[in-house]
Amino acid sequence: MSNDAGKFFGGLIVGTAIGAAVGILFAPRSGKETRQVLKRSAQDLPQLAEDLGSNVQYQADRFTEQAQRTIDEALVRLQEAIATGQEASRKLQEELALSMSGSSNSSLLESDRLDEDED
Repeated sequence: MSNDAGKFFGGLIVGTAIGAAVGILFAPRSGKETRQVLKRSAQDLPQLAEDLGSNVQYQADRFTEQAQRTIDEALVRLQEAIATGQEASRKLQEELALSMSGSSNSSLLESDRLDEDED
């Protein structure tokens, strides 16, 4: 869960508490009615907490899935980059081997020609 979501839910809880306190102070109800409202609100708290927990769990699951997709995509790109690097290395090795064998052949020919000249 991102930090912004945590701040949002923290603000939601604090705002709810402040709203409830202000509502109680300025309520045009009698004490008995206010107690009944508070009792009902208290009974609703477990459901509110459950809903909040479900929402947090949902957001965490989404974040986890997104992170997993990002990791999988990065892994595929890394594997492709490694394969490309290996292919480039193989080609360079082949070119080097060809150039080495070509220079060896020309060196042998040159040395044979020098030997013939000395004779």
